Amino acid sequence: MSEHDRTDQHVARWLPVLPDLDPDVEGAVVRMSVLTKHLRAVKDRSLADRNLPAHEYDTLHALAGRRGRAAPTELADDLRMAPASVTARVDALLRRGFVRRVPSAVDRRRVDVELTEAGRAAWQAAIAVVAGEEHRLLGVLTADERRLLADLLRRVARGAERR
Repeated sequence: MSEHDRTDQHVARWLPVLPDLDPDVEGAVVRMSVLTKHLRAVKDRSLADRNLPAHEYDTLHALAGRRGRAAPTELADDLRMAPASVTARVDALLRRGFVRRVPSAVDRRRVDVELTEAGRAAWQAAIAVVAGEEHRLLGVLTADERRLLADLLRRVARGAERR
């Protein structure tokens, strides 16, 4: 067994209050919450250090996930937003030089949004900090343990998705 952490103290405090509490479930859920909050704080600091609002980062991230180019409707789907809201985001990124509008290669009536080098660099700089922290945190596990953790979390997530 590993060294104790603050979650173990949390569980020990609540077990006498809630005798039916499953310490493994409570421990897992609290630790997932702690890790999520920690990574969110790292991301927020990274974005603040780069003067990159979260909504702009999210839009750059969605574009990068589509190989740097997408139709506004595709971005709206990816971001789960109304197309008009995406237009406002694209306009702001355009003013910052992070994207440009380009004619669609598949439909001449359509205009796509494309990452510029500055946009790609801003996105990569922000994501590198978060990725580095993710690797630092999970670096305490072996490759096999990381794979097992990913598989176990996939099973849990699938249960949530079926709801």
